[in-house]
Amino acid sequence: MDMIHIRMVSPAELTEAVVAVLAADPCVLNLVVQPGIARHPDGDALACDVLSGGANALLRGLRDLRLDERGSIVIEPVDMALSGRATQEAGNHRLGALSRAPVWEEVEARIRAQGTYAPSFYLYLVIAGLIGAVGIVTNSQILIVAAMVVGPEYGAIVSIALGIDRRSGPRIRKGLTALLAGFLMAIVATYLFALVIRGFGLESAAFGKGVRPVSSLIDTPDFFSIAVATLAGIVGIMSLTEARTSALLGVFISVTTIPAAADFSVSAAFGSWPEARGSIIQLLLNVVVLIVVGALTLRSQRTIWRRVGRRDARAATG
Repeated sequence: MDMIHIRMVSPAELTEAVVAVLAADPCVLNLVVQPGIARHPDGDALACDVLSGGANALLRGLRDLRLDERGSIVIEPVDMALSGRATQEAGNHRLGALSRAPVWEEVEARIRAQGTYAPSFYLYLVIAGLIGAVGIVTNSQILIVAAMVVGPEYGAIVSIALGIDRRSGPRIRKGLTALLAGFLMAIVATYLFALVIRGFGLESAAFGKGVRPVSSLIDTPDFFSIAVATLAGIVGIMSLTEARTSALLGVFISVTTIPAAADFSVSAAFGSWPEARGSIIQLLLNVVVLIVVGALTLRSQRTIWRRVGRRDARAATG
């Protein structure tokens, strides 16, 4: 039985209404109320466990009371819960398909956590670009995969998708600015690195002779580029929704973003301008598709689960 733990601080004048909401919800268990002990913010401390499938409706009710503005709400995952079999069966029967619904506050918190742009974000992008450049000039697919895993750009991409879904202009602008600045830094650093490689003749013999299978795979955007980016965008959002890190890793090594930026720099440094043009198209194509598909997948999942909730509610009252 999946649960979350919610800790709340409520102003004294609001506590009665909050407790009424919590006590009336059949998905709320282990409700504890401690008057007057909370500080910063000051108020009454409340805590409870909530069946995950019922958490979205409960949290909407608490926000309607403006508890998140006048007090505070903290959500924690429950790794293990020991409860009676009757409680489990009652919870699953009560919730139906909603017992598997994501808790959207947790989902958005995971996405927001990835949409923070510390200096390390830009450093990781630069390092990923340099690794990608080595993979291109040595025709090493393994290094290209390594560059994909190191690159942190998907966090910014999915944060922009959330901004579109939530119509948050500041989040969209912040994410786009981080992507633009990060990729520019990676491209410039990788270009300078590629000039050094060319100047000292450090590229592989095959690459020097024009045998460039890795580069050719990156700088030729086609239908399959769109198909892979679309599927990766869907899986990426679903993996964040379900907290499946293994699937998210697969997304990182499926999309051609950092490799395309690295290939653009390397191609420009070696004077291969048609390849450079193809790489920049590949980069823009992947970023745009991932953002658009991510926003649509978020919206679709919310819509589907709302419909499931309404259907189960009608079935329960019928």
